Amino acid sequence: MFTDRRNPKFDLCLLLTILVLLTNSSKGMASDPQTGITGSVSCRDCHEKFYKLWSTSYHGLAMQPFTPELARKELKPQKKDIIIEKYRYRAGFDDQGGWVLERGPEGEKKFPLLHALGGKNVYYFLTPLEKGRLQTLPIAYDVNRKEWFDTAASGMRHFADETVHWKDSVYTFNTACYRCHVSQISTNYDLKTNTYHTFWEEPGISCETCHSPGDEHIKVCQDAPKGQTPKDLKIIRGGRDFTPEQRNAVCAPCHAQMIPLTDTFKPGERFFDHYNLVALEDEDFYPDGRDLGENYTETLWRMSTCVKSGQLSCMHCHTSSGRFRQKDDPNTACMPCHQEHVENSTAHSNHAVDNDGNNCIACHMPMTEFARMRRSDHSMLPPTPLATQTFKSPNACNICHSDQKADWSDTWVRKWYTRDYQKPLLYRAGLIAAARKRDWARLPEMLGYIMDKKSNEIFVTGLVRLLRSCDKPEKWPVILKALDNPSPLVRSAAAESLDQPLSKKVIEALIKAASDDYRLVRIQAAASLAGYLPRLPKGFMDEKQRNDVDIAIDELIASHMTRPDQWTSHYNMGNYYLDLQNPGQALVSYETALMLEPKAVLALVNASMAHARQGQNDKAEALLIRALEIDPESSVVHFNMGLIKAEQNDVVKAEGHFREALKADPQLHEAAFNLGILISNTKPDEAITLCRRAYELNPNPKYAYTLAFYQHQNGKSNDAVKVLLELIENQPTYVDAYLMLGDIFEKQGNPEDARAVYQEALSKEGISQKDKYRFQALLRQGIRN
Repeated sequence: MFTDRRNPKFDLCLLLTILVLLTNSSKGMASDPQTGITGSVSCRDCHEKFYKLWSTSYHGLAMQPFTPELARKELKPQKKDIIIEKYRYRAGFDDQGGWVLERGPEGEKKFPLLHALGGKNVYYFLTPLEKGRLQTLPIAYDVNRKEWFDTAASGMRHFADETVHWKDSVYTFNTACYRCHVSQISTNYDLKTNTYHTFWEEPGISCETCHSPGDEHIKVCQDAPKGQTPKDLKIIRGGRDFTPEQRNAVCAPCHAQMIPLTDTFKPGERFFDHYNLVALEDEDFYPDGRDLGENYTETLWRMSTCVKSGQLSCMHCHTSSGRFRQKDDPNTACMPCHQEHVENSTAHSNHAVDNDGNNCIACHMPMTEFARMRRSDHSMLPPTPLATQTFKSPNACNICHSDQKADWSDTWVRKWYTRDYQKPLLYRAGLIAAARKRDWARLPEMLGYIMDKKSNEIFVTGLVRLLRSCDKPEKWPVILKALDNPSPLVRSAAAESLDQPLSKKVIEALIKAASDDYRLVRIQAAASLAGYLPRLPKGFMDEKQRNDVDIAIDELIASHMTRPDQWTSHYNMGNYYLDLQNPGQALVSYETALMLEPKAVLALVNASMAHARQGQNDKAEALLIRALEIDPESSVVHFNMGLIKAEQNDVVKAEGHFREALKADPQLHEAAFNLGILISNTKPDEAITLCRRAYELNPNPKYAYTLAFYQHQNGKSNDAVKVLLELIENQPTYVDAYLMLGDIFEKQGNPEDARAVYQEALSKEGISQKDKYRFQALLRQGIRN
């Protein structure tokens, strides 16, 4: 945004809402043979014990065909309709199969129950819809309570105000949940027709999912001399052959809130070469890291000090089929690392031997529930009842003692444990909470936590990502330094955040990150570099650097297209092209995103920006009107509409949109600034207040200059002098500040003060020679009295 030296103008660049949206996996339907796949049943002859354990496990039964036998064994008849808006739903089944009957304004319709997902806590059911989609039906069955319930209503977030319709893509099996429920799947999605022709080898998580195709393995074993084991088994064994990190990476993709970068992950490979991970920037997690009870184990897992040691893997407590190894004596799961506490458990837990509270997992891995699904907290952190009081997150004490309040629990843990173990947990949670609110009063503490080598990578990642909305310049050196963090997750977050400001040092750091050992870091560096590449002078990179960046960009584009059936993939491609100053190609991607999801407000806003860059303000406005119909309270949409109306000289409507933007987001400094300019002639006092507000929210030198301009213009020159002096101290090369300050001193009859200002400007390194000639000319021509 640029301002005339003496006459502030509107920032007519539409606000780009680049947001890499977080989505999960997708697909499903019958059988398309893949190379080397033999099916789990081929393992049975040699591995009967393991086959029986697997075939009856929740991994093996992650999805299964709906049958009358399953209905009789697992389900109770639904006695009452479940009402969802104008529709009534009831499940039924007989000896031929099952269905869900929908009754509504259009009449009745039967949806057949084709497949069942889950079974540990909930059974969800799939039905075929048009264009090859398998859709999760609107009602599901609670295994524990033995009752039917509204699927979407059970998944209502604590920060949301409406449910998602059951036919939305987030409930489409082909789009959202396929990879964790069936094996060796080919989605065969056709973007031109928006259809699926999906095939898989077998339902559930098969043996070959974790061990690779079995045909070569079977062959070498059959050909081996009797009683001899082949040296090369031609299969991925895992287990003792893997490091703890490799074992964890096998489980992580299905037990994480993640963003896929590729669809080629194989056991033994590194998680961050194929996936990004959601951290505490997401409100699905409470500020202290506890989650809603969904299957977001990996994020919490990486908060654990036990995991950070590098010695603990999922397989310590779980079998490959997912069973709990230490079920008969849970406390032995914590051996041998915590032998003293295990052997003296009553002293450590302050609960009797026969009390559930004497189990390590009761306090360190409490069970929470969301959407009728129960999950253990894998952060293994101790109970923090004070966090419940502060952030409303769950704590182990009150999960058991539900009749008591968190302050009761806090009193007891403080009585039992003299060391205030809650303090560091509350401290870092407080930083996350402040960053989510964009309360930058604690910015120095946030930056200190990021720099501390002892800090947890999940909290650091969350802070780095949340700081993207912070405009304080002091954050940049810390974000730059985070590129050297040992965690690839933190390095990737830092690379993603370094999209401003344009400087040689930042660009060089991103070029280096583009050759990082981890694909995730390379991709995020490429995304940030995209906006710089068109402006880099020829020869800025040597041949190796250019090659590294080209490879990283190819990986970035491939990652966006890993899920071509998701609107966010095309939205992010649009952002990439917009960064490359190619609005025409960006529009193609945004239009594809909107074809897949017509209500994608972010795609509408950025498509509007692409049109505006091409001078097509009428089309830009039409898209923003659509966006407002979808989300009438969107601050970003109102702000962009205000800019368009201001350019059209429709002052009344522009003012209204800017005010709505500030109402929706009081910290949107761009809206405060542009509104201040808009009303500067008619409401000068409010304009000054708004410009000061923008400057306080974001110490942008343009904001300070504009504030001083209006103060001086409206007879508050002394206030303007204070602002300009502060601006010069913080931005010693901001030429306009010297010119305005000198001009004010001249008009006040203080020629010596004006001369001192111009001489100070001449002494500053970084001020161009052309501008220095101007100051020399002012001094030569004399200061008026």
